[in-house]
Amino acid sequence: YHPNRLPDAQRAGWILTGGRSSRMGADKAFLKVDGRPLAVRAAETVAVVCGAVALVGDPAKYGVWGFPVVADRFPGAGPLAGIEAALSVTTADWNLIVACDMPALDEVTLEALFVPDGDCALPQYPDGNVEPLCAVYHRRCHAGIRAALEAGVRKVTDALAPFAIRYVPVVRARSFTNLNTPDDLEKFRHG
Repeated sequence: YHPNRLPDAQRAGWILTGGRSSRMGADKAFLKVDGRPLAVRAAETVAVVCGAVALVGDPAKYGVWGFPVVADRFPGAGPLAGIEAALSVTTADWNLIVACDMPALDEVTLEALFVPDGDCALPQYPDGNVEPLCAVYHRRCHAGIRAALEAGVRKVTDALAPFAIRYVPVVRARSFTNLNTPDDLEKFRHG
């Protein structure tokens, strides 16, 4: 029992599968760690804290795992477009949006982001940097994020400037390890 826990009906989880994966040289969503594709690992972890989970990306490509898939409405506009796509269709107030290339995410870290306060909750490192691709967004952020995309904004943190952000101190930095290169993947597999 979590005293601040929102009912599952007020939560949804979204896994961003898109992206060019140019530094990796292969689609990160399909790369396997411990025998499971990264997108599936992320979806299974997010489902523990959210109940409902869906992928954001090309339905023809990512529908193979049986999760609902929502297409980007601003193709090629980066992860901000994925966030916009999720918020455009969600029926939940609070939406956990996670990049698929974070294989060390855990339920405790994700649960800490769910405190119903502000417009969004972003993990923040001691140096002040934030992790906007493992964050909780209220669905009321949709209009502002869509407007930012339409204005040509592509950087997630720039689009979030007008919102009330709650910063959640990062306790376990390893949870947010993301895999961008083949070297990152090998280090994680053997770390």
